[in-house]
Amino acid sequence: MSNGIPEALSFDRIISGAVCPPCTVRDFMNYLRYIEHSAENLQFFLWYRDYCTRWEKLPESEKALAPVWSAEQAEAEVAGNALQARSKRTNPELAAVLKDTDFADRPAQHAVDRTDPFVSTNRSSDDDRKYPMSDYASSMGEDTLASSNVHQSVAGQAFDDAGMKWKPFTLQPYRDEIDHIISVYIAGGSPRELNLSARERQSVLHALQNTTHPTAFRSIIPTVEYSLRKQAHPNFVRWTICNGNRPRVIFARGLGIAGILVGFTVDLLLTLSHASRPWRILPFLAWFIGIATLIAAWKGMCVVLHGLHHRHLRPWELFSDEPAEYGNEKWISQETLTSQSGNSFEDEPWVPRYQKRNVIRKICDRQIWIEEPALRQIQDTIFLQAILAGFVLSCVAVGIFCAVPRGNFY
Repeated sequence: MSNGIPEALSFDRIISGAVCPPCTVRDFMNYLRYIEHSAENLQFFLWYRDYCTRWEKLPESEKALAPVWSAEQAEAEVAGNALQARSKRTNPELAAVLKDTDFADRPAQHAVDRTDPFVSTNRSSDDDRKYPMSDYASSMGEDTLASSNVHQSVAGQAFDDAGMKWKPFTLQPYRDEIDHIISVYIAGGSPRELNLSARERQSVLHALQNTTHPTAFRSIIPTVEYSLRKQAHPNFVRWTICNGNRPRVIFARGLGIAGILVGFTVDLLLTLSHASRPWRILPFLAWFIGIATLIAAWKGMCVVLHGLHHRHLRPWELFSDEPAEYGNEKWISQETLTSQSGNSFEDEPWVPRYQKRNVIRKICDRQIWIEEPALRQIQDTIFLQAILAGFVLSCVAVGIFCAVPRGNFY
């Protein structure tokens, strides 16, 4: 068990597809997209895993075109680029004097327009060469080919911003795919830009300029994986424990508070009356139900749903028309290669439809069986803790009222 999370719900088991709903990769992706708004880390991580798998299946002759990128090479490239940038700084006063003269600094030429000294300018045969991209390679049609120039342009600008001296080698396997990944995840201002430092972005771009080998991503994969393992994953598991939607949980909290108020009011009235002390034990049930319900609701659980081992369908699940294969690693990898948009969901059809539902309907939304045994076990533990805490606190509350002399006011 790590950080209170059982091994059955570990990050590796979720990613490998060894768990049941609502803890699958699909559920993890939906949580990151709709709740944390940071799905790009998981999308990139799953693409990278699939990319490594496909790379291992390439012939040795093609692998030889893209050598392994070592950590020492990465450090040397970044250090050399930083030194070059410092050496090219121009004194502002000197730049003002040289302005509009032949000695003034010229704007950096776009990386796409530069000439690669190691690649022939006649690239028609090279650009037409496509490497297999797994089972869905044949799905790359005219739309993907038409957008390749856009990705090359964005990737070229990213290389240019990082101080590249030449264009990447076009003969290397998956070069078009790497350009797509750069334009979507790595380039500054990209639609699914990863949260990378300037040094990490520069380092990975230097590596991708030289090779398409999976080791070119070695400088950013630890950052992405750490964010998923240590932040997103624990938050996801805690979120899945909640078996009710927000209106249902708020309603459960209200019932818990109401039960506590009923127990307090009845005990107070009995204490102020002529009734003997044993009568003050009767509100114990209201105290107990109210406190236990409130504690469980504070953990995001509805005791009624827990009794059935059910959970509410999430808002996006109520109106879902996703394909059956949605959410598995290969599907996400394919979606990463074909999508050019961000992870915004405000325009999805389910958003206005769910907002139109009234509160009562949301409280009584459709339910579904919780299939994952480890999650049910966690919920059972929380339920038992709520029952025990409710019993102890109810005994304390009733005991206090029983210790007070009766008021004899009526």
